[in-house]
Amino acid sequence: MSHLKQQLQDSMKEAMRSKDAQRLSVIRLLISAIKQREIDERIELDDAQVLAILDKQLKQRKDSIQQFHSANREDLVIKETFEMDVIQEFMPKPLLEEEISSMIDHVIKSTDAASIKDMGKVMAALKPEIQGRADIATVSAQIKSKLSEIN
Repeated sequence: MSHLKQQLQDSMKEAMRSKDAQRLSVIRLLISAIKQREIDERIELDDAQVLAILDKQLKQRKDSIQQFHSANREDLVIKETFEMDVIQEFMPKPLLEEEISSMIDHVIKSTDAASIKDMGKVMAALKPEIQGRADIATVSAQIKSKLSEIN
């Protein structure tokens, strides 16, 4: 079992012991999403794959919060914010801007990327390292900017 899945299982047990129904609900939802993918694909997920699921769940919460804000549903914003906070407990430490920039520079050099056409190659090499630690869209924009500077 992956370390992250074990951590989720342990947190679920702790939430059950402390009778924290809200937290327990969120953790069960996460475990359910992981098990669903494992059953669908008939595989045992590793930490990187579990992290991708958690990242996706986090993005869904962010999108929901924006929609609930525009609909003036503060009660649901509070609920989604709580869920985001619980999910973020299991996410790795976010990367700093300097670290991201350095990683992008390294990958551009190591893949011999020379133009914007190599964007996919750079992104594919970088994505496993930044998954859950940085916003993919922001990193993508930075890669595009750096690759356009090369020409």
